[in-house]
Amino acid sequence: MPQKQDGASGKYILGFDGGGTKTECVLGDSEGNILAKATSGPSNPLRAGYMRAWFALGEAGDNVMARHKLTAHQIAAVCAGLGGAGRPGVARRVTTYFERSYPQAEVQVTTDLDIALHAAFGDREGILLLAGTGSAAFGRDAHGRTARAGGRGPWISDEGGAFDIGRRAVQAVSLADEGRGPETALTKKVLSQNAWRDWTRLLEAISKNSDDVFPKIFPFVAQVADKGDAVAQRILTEAAGELAGLAHVVARELGWLDAPFAIAKAGGTYGRSKFFDAAIESAVTNLMPKARLVGMEMSAAEAAVHMALRQVRSKGNAA
Repeated sequence: MPQKQDGASGKYILGFDGGGTKTECVLGDSEGNILAKATSGPSNPLRAGYMRAWFALGEAGDNVMARHKLTAHQIAAVCAGLGGAGRPGVARRVTTYFERSYPQAEVQVTTDLDIALHAAFGDREGILLLAGTGSAAFGRDAHGRTARAGGRGPWISDEGGAFDIGRRAVQAVSLADEGRGPETALTKKVLSQNAWRDWTRLLEAISKNSDDVFPKIFPFVAQVADKGDAVAQRILTEAAGELAGLAHVVARELGWLDAPFAIAKAGGTYGRSKFFDAAIESAVTNLMPKARLVGMEMSAAEAAVHMALRQVRSKGNAA
């Protein structure tokens, strides 16, 4: 294998943010300037499978390199924050994939929470409240101590994420269909899709790959909740409470319940529904009156570029 070159001068950086629904890749230069962005399918290996993850990561990386006519040998560093990469075995396999794909690159594989926390706060303290396909809260204090809650997968955790909300919506539609629950506009939204025109097709799709069904129902819940549907509003109110509860656990672990601190919202469920956004803000305020909600300073994939560049520079200084 060719020797990796020290330093990032004249080289390029790839940052990846991969989850259960999509992957974002950002190309940066040796100064950290963002040159191109691309998205592809899911790349959480534990949910999408390794082959599907490899395809999504490769597609996104190829797309940004093609825009500047680059080859893989011109990539000096890669940082990827992926769902599922908190497991050492997953991180090792993903690292091997990137080392083979970009033979001159310094490779860093971490979790999607790590890069999102960096995107929100840099090296400062704060709590990240992630609500994408799944959900989790992750915080760090001024001394580098961290705490985490949630993010253990859809069957025992991930409350308040798009998968969870979609699952609750299908349950509500089922109860309404059987006369055991209130009617809801979600019924027409869910069962009017070409792929799921009736219960047989919907249940077959869920059995085949629930990740291809439940997260895609979240936008319907967001839409009808903003139009006043009581069932959808109840689902989102409960989800907001679950998300606030995750942040509360982390704040308690870090000893912040009696002190002001910041919570940054990250993930695809935010900004999709005025009702849901307001419900989250209300739930956070009720549980943690001294907390303030803040926005992200950059995207998680952009933060991954900065983290990769910092690692390359630190190795170059140590050489």
